[in-house]
Amino acid sequence: MLEVVILAAGQGTRMKSDLPKVLHPIAGRPMLAHVIDTARELGPTAIHVVIGHGAERVREQLAADDITWAVQEEQLGTGHATMQALPNTAPGSTVLVLFGDVPLTPASTLEALVDAAREGPALLTAILEDASGYGRIVRNDRGELVGVVEDKDASPEQRAIREINTGVLAAPQEDLAHYLPLVKNNNNQAEYYLPDVLGLAVRDGRHIATFTTGSELEILGINDRVQLNTVEREYQRRQAEKLMREGVSIADAGRLDIRGSLTCGRNVFLDVNVIIEGEVSLGDDVSIGANCVLCDVEVRDGAQIHPMSHVQEAVIGNNCSVGPFARLRPGTVLGDAARVGNFVETKKANIGRGSKVNHLTYIGDCDMGADVNIGAGTITCNYDGVNKHTTRIGDGVFVGSNSTLVAPLDIRQGGFVAAGSTVTKEVGAEELAVARGKQRNIAGWQRPGRREDKD
Repeated sequence: MLEVVILAAGQGTRMKSDLPKVLHPIAGRPMLAHVIDTARELGPTAIHVVIGHGAERVREQLAADDITWAVQEEQLGTGHATMQALPNTAPGSTVLVLFGDVPLTPASTLEALVDAAREGPALLTAILEDASGYGRIVRNDRGELVGVVEDKDASPEQRAIREINTGVLAAPQEDLAHYLPLVKNNNNQAEYYLPDVLGLAVRDGRHIATFTTGSELEILGINDRVQLNTVEREYQRRQAEKLMREGVSIADAGRLDIRGSLTCGRNVFLDVNVIIEGEVSLGDDVSIGANCVLCDVEVRDGAQIHPMSHVQEAVIGNNCSVGPFARLRPGTVLGDAARVGNFVETKKANIGRGSKVNHLTYIGDCDMGADVNIGAGTITCNYDGVNKHTTRIGDGVFVGSNSTLVAPLDIRQGGFVAAGSTVTKEVGAEELAVARGKQRNIAGWQRPGRREDKD
């Protein structure tokens, strides 16, 4: 039986932010959320999160049925933090202690650590070229762990040790319940260190197992914005590499940001500086151009999103074309083979199969049929200052350039709107609507001349 304790009470003063450290985002989600996700992969019977600084904000953002919260009122060290959650753990369980600001440790590494803790406490260690700032692993002549010494408390000889304490450990619940109350704070920080339980166990003749990770990034904690960026880029690199191994073509893996989840079909291409947010799915043979942002979007087979387009909460049908420089706002649905071109904005718009909205146009609160042509500069006037109204456009309608469609309005199947019209009344099937001022040509008209300045 496994239980996970996640320590997430720190303030993160080096972040220089009012936001609690564990809420700073990695790939668009709080770093603590990534640690919780990893914990869930292990299938624990319980997850306990210890919060302190900004406790209510953390709890509000990450509340879930499978999380038990414990509050550390004073930040007195990792041992003290673990003590706040320990009463909620069950005797007979193995307790795995993680950190809310270390989001890159994979479940496979933690599974190996938990396996090593079957007979007693086990510690995750790492070998670093530069171990400055980390607690060092002290071993005896037989290579057995005999203790952990913090960097500030270490002697010069101990500082030369390259094997470091990651702080992540697993132990039988009974061991933590026995040894944690015995931990003292007689160190330079006057804190109760969780790894001190290992030294106490060694004094009792207990063997401490270790598992050493092969990656420094797996155990990198985030204490400032430089480290936050390092973890962000590593997380994005891993996501891009996974996609490429699944067959996705990426123009530059270093210029792709996935801040949610992305699923792709076959023969998908992502150009540079694509940003994915929320839940995005791309079908077969989809191409996403440079500098596009997709948020909660479904893009079906064969569709192309051209550069500089922003698409949010929309459905793009098979073989559609969007952009460049298009903005599709929430509620937009494009039927198969529809086209939305450059400098076009849509909102809550159903654009039917094969319809074209190609240039400099706003289509909002609109239900458009198939094979419609919307001319450049056309707008649907959907807002009267109080309420939104719908424009309904039937199959095969042609709307000339620079037209204004004042909702609520119906343009029936096959209707034709002359360019430059302001349409306020229903246009019947196959009717021509001309709604513009009569042209007058005035012979002999003279342009105004430049007025001479007078003293």
